[in-house]
Amino acid sequence: MPASKACKNCRRIIDKGNVCPVCKSTDLTTNWKGFVIVIDPTNSEIAKKLGIKLPGKYALRLGK
Repeated sequence: MPASKACKNCRRIIDKGNVCPVCKSTDLTTNWKGFVIVIDPTNSEIAKKLGIKLPGKYALRLGK
């Protein structure tokens, strides 16, 4: 099973493909650690601090 990728632009974790479904970036990395799942970004303090506007799974730390 291939490793999940995280978008370097918006941090969205992507399981399939090479294009981020949120920001359409192709700048992805397999070097990430930790994740948060956001269900309701408008009422989530963590989503607000991370700048997340859409529900989904997001990486907490991206590697180089």
